[in-house]
Amino acid sequence: MADRLVISIDAMGGDNAPESVIAGVKLAHEKYPNVFFLLYGDESRIEALAEQNNLDKQAYRVYHTTQVIKADEKPSSAVRYGRESSMWKAIYAVRTGEASAVVSGGNTGALMAMSKICLGTMAGVDRPAIAAVMPTAKHGQDVVALDLGANAECNATNLVEFAIMGSVFYRIIYGEQNPSVGLLNIGSEESKGREEIREAAHILRENKDKVNYHGFVEGFDIGAGTTHVVVSDGFSGNVALKAIEGTARMVKKLFTHYSQKSILAYIGMLFFLPTLLRLKKRVDPRRYNGAMFLGLNGISVKSHGGSDDVGYFYAVETAINLAQNDLCDKIRVNLEDVIFSPEDIFKY
Repeated sequence: MADRLVISIDAMGGDNAPESVIAGVKLAHEKYPNVFFLLYGDESRIEALAEQNNLDKQAYRVYHTTQVIKADEKPSSAVRYGRESSMWKAIYAVRTGEASAVVSGGNTGALMAMSKICLGTMAGVDRPAIAAVMPTAKHGQDVVALDLGANAECNATNLVEFAIMGSVFYRIIYGEQNPSVGLLNIGSEESKGREEIREAAHILRENKDKVNYHGFVEGFDIGAGTTHVVVSDGFSGNVALKAIEGTARMVKKLFTHYSQKSILAYIGMLFFLPTLLRLKKRVDPRRYNGAMFLGLNGISVKSHGGSDDVGYFYAVETAINLAQNDLCDKIRVNLEDVIFSPEDIFKY
């Protein structure tokens, strides 16, 4: 396995685990045949599903565990009592160097807490952040948003770190060499927002040769694709994410309702079917599955708990891409290149 990339999988994490997990791993193996998988969980169930999905026996190894972290378990309890769980064991494989990345669809809070304790926060990072990808109205352009819930309150230093990490993440995922970064605020004017947001903006403006800082952006700019990366504290980011998800569900429900109101609407929809199918593919949430915990000494990817096999595949693919492109090393280098200190911050 010396020449093969190894990905660690929490096979028991998620609403549809281990069925969707093993099916997703099979899809990943088909696209990335040189990747080896370490599967942690109930050995008998995993082996049965691997055989059912015709997963190549040379592509994986199963490590039997008897403990599973529950979806509603408190992170503190999971860390204290879950050291024999499939989640902890899968993360620990990254710590020991046996795997290059871990993927789990389990309890988000537990995964973040375990990943932080087991892998540690990298030097120069005060707090790790949850980053995820979302579609935008711009053709072919997605947006990376962070933090999406790990840190309810952030200071200027945290926001600057998020901006740097988000920029590196975007470059790796999309190949964009100079991604633009915006700070989520209540207005685009420089005088608006809380003090820590304005302080972060000042630091980023002073480092524009290293971070392509665009300026303040508002909620509607996320979907508009105004910038490649949108940075916020975890409270605002999580609210924005849930609002976007809720709006998408509402539009889908209303479209279905009104398209079925009359035969003319139904016939008209048939004419637009090719366009609707392209739109469905563009905004398919499964394509954007795989949130990343940035700022840790290792790659930990969170799959949506309710994801099916296709969604899980995309989470695994995200882990593979980040591992192949040395995400952690590149974040470290970029953090070192941006010089700032609290004493040098101009306060408004």
